[in-house]
Amino acid sequence: MPRGYRTLMGAAALASTAALLAGGGLAANAATDSDTTEAHVEVETAISLTALTDEFTLTGAPSDVVTDADAVTFTVETNNIAGYSVTVQSTTATLLPETAGNPDSIPIGALSVTGDTGSGALSSTVPVTVHTQATRSAEGGDDLTNGYTVTIPFVNSDTYTTTLTYVAATL
Repeated sequence: MPRGYRTLMGAAALASTAALLAGGGLAANAATDSDTTEAHVEVETAISLTALTDEFTLTGAPSDVVTDADAVTFTVETNNIAGYSVTVQSTTATLLPETAGNPDSIPIGALSVTGDTGSGALSSTVPVTVHTQATRSAEGGDDLTNGYTVTIPFVNSDTYTTTLTYVAATL
């Protein structure tokens, strides 16, 4: 090969390499470094009590024992693997009459609750446990039902009312 041809080839190769370096195709003496990090997702314990029946009425005459086995329904959802419990407690010691001037009331102990794992007469000082389980709920929640019974005392005809507080707590 003639000497000039070799020089042209050498110059073409040099020009090609310079173009690659300038365009980023190849980095001259490229340096890199890397490290790692850990991603964590911390899930907290959660519990919710939803869809609680707004109100219920037990109707009867004095001395009647009136029961509604499905008076209250609600849903509890928790991710706590140790489980949860549900209690109910009255906010007052008596069911109070709606009619002004009616001197009667019904002691809260005349009203009883029945749950699937507990029952008892209601109180304004001690909660009654109506459900306990040692596992988390189903995803979307566990649907629960409570029944109520009242032995109606000898009181004036009226509607007697109290507020019941339900509490769901993780174990």
